[in-house]
Amino acid sequence: MKTYAWLVRREFWENRAIWIMPLVIGCALILAAAFGRVELGMATSAGDSPDLGGMLLFAFGVIFIVVMNIYATWYLLDCLYSERKDRSVLFWKSLPVSDTATVLAKLFTGVIAIPLVYFLTADLTTFSIAVILSIRGQTAAGELWRPDRWLQLQALWLYLIVTTAIWYAPVAGWLMVVSAWARRAVLLWSVLPLAAACVLERWFFGTHVLTKALGLRLLGYAGAAFNQPTTVDAWSRMSDTGVPRTNSLWPMLDPLRFLENAQTWVGVAVGAALLVGAIQLRLRRCES
Repeated sequence: MKTYAWLVRREFWENRAIWIMPLVIGCALILAAAFGRVELGMATSAGDSPDLGGMLLFAFGVIFIVVMNIYATWYLLDCLYSERKDRSVLFWKSLPVSDTATVLAKLFTGVIAIPLVYFLTADLTTFSIAVILSIRGQTAAGELWRPDRWLQLQALWLYLIVTTAIWYAPVAGWLMVVSAWARRAVLLWSVLPLAAACVLERWFFGTHVLTKALGLRLLGYAGAAFNQPTTVDAWSRMSDTGVPRTNSLWPMLDPLRFLENAQTWVGVAVGAALLVGAIQLRLRRCES
């Protein structure tokens, strides 16, 4: 375990953007709350302000989630390529650390450690903004301090981290295979082979099996991990202003259905196979 801990620390040392980017975003949001024209007095009734507070906290989280997904994708695509490009892989291979341990540490950093850093930064940012808006005397700032809402926010973040790591395991595995194999233009190599395979399948077989599989994996996460309310149910929970009346996220989470979904474990199996491929490629390729 100490070896893996040091390998993860190495990733933080070599990739300072892991913690610098969320810190910059958090500082920008805090400065905007402190000196910008942020007004929470839009709610016209007591029934609307709690929803407004929840939407504000959720909006802060969405900002971090979007940036996190972009950076984590790039990190997984670059983590094995960059060490071949600058020849540092030769030094690391001279140490008594296996290729398996190195690749697993990089995978852990990309799918768990980076989201956790963004989660903690987003938490501190929302707390700081709530303090600032309360000091500024915003009329709806008190709604940001509801304990149940903070608890739901923590649960949602942790649920997202765990379920996305499982669901997108084949995506992470593919990105690492490309990172370990490509000599240049890793971004193009991560997209072009899959696009070409989809086109060739359509031309020669007239089917869309691969396209549907890719679409399900890339876009099907929400349907697999969250309960989707019917249109009637969703409409009945909307207020006159279009804000959901419910303040609870618990009915939306469905971990049991996520774990029972066959697509979840098919993805895990494919991701494991691709990860083995990434390990073998790192074992054999030292230079870009």
